Amino acid sequence: MSDLVLSAVDIVREFPRSRTAWFRARPTPFRAVDGVSLTVSRGRTLGIVGESGCGKSTMARMMVGLLEPTSGKLTVDGELIADLARRDRRALYRRVQMVFQDPLGSLNPRKTVREILSAPLVALKGMTGQQAHERVAELMDLVSLRPDFADRYPHEFSGGQSQRIGIARALAAEPAVIVLDEPVSALDVSVQAQVLQLLGDLQSRLGLTYVFISHDLAVVEAIAHDVAVMNLGRIVESAPAERIFADPQHAYTRLLLSSVPRATAA
Repeated sequence: MSDLVLSAVDIVREFPRSRTAWFRARPTPFRAVDGVSLTVSRGRTLGIVGESGCGKSTMARMMVGLLEPTSGKLTVDGELIADLARRDRRALYRRVQMVFQDPLGSLNPRKTVREILSAPLVALKGMTGQQAHERVAELMDLVSLRPDFADRYPHEFSGGQSQRIGIARALAAEPAVIVLDEPVSALDVSVQAQVLQLLGDLQSRLGLTYVFISHDLAVVEAIAHDVAVMNLGRIVESAPAERIFADPQHAYTRLLLSSVPRATAA
């Protein structure tokens, strides 16, 4: 099995602009992602960081098949994600799962946690009801929630607990890669630390591969092995995390780092 899990080669994503009465010619499309190339190795975390509007969330949505690239090749385990999305959504979802920014909003409020977690187990893993019941208990334990909490509804949980459920749902399919789009930005700082610790522990125990999207370099520093810095739809710098934080080469990276609070000696 190759160490390369996910690969992007010269990815472009454009969105059409609206015509106006004052401008009759077809407007030039807006290019949200502009020639991005990157790779993600098995068992590692790639952090994609940049300011709001830089294209990182658009990139995340292409990685999970919610958007299709205008051009370029995006593959998971050697297969084109766009082809998988068109041919067999279930095959794609078995390879790539996503954890969303809004933990509570990403969970169906009308279903219990057991129903939410059982759905991918039955649809993607072909489990029976009893098998899914047992696996739900295991998933709850993996994310440090009591198994009996599975019979509660999403509104009964805090933001941090809701995000743990979102992580458990992503784990249910046993995917090759999990894309996390700003997964802790809606949480308090102390809860952020707990969720990041959980993600790190799960990666160590299960050999998980993450793509971690964030605007917060301090959060990325806490979890990423490799970092790609995005600005205006392009990757301006990409390197192992240690090098990015110790010796940034691009002016934009240095600007982002200068805005990150750091402890100083008294």
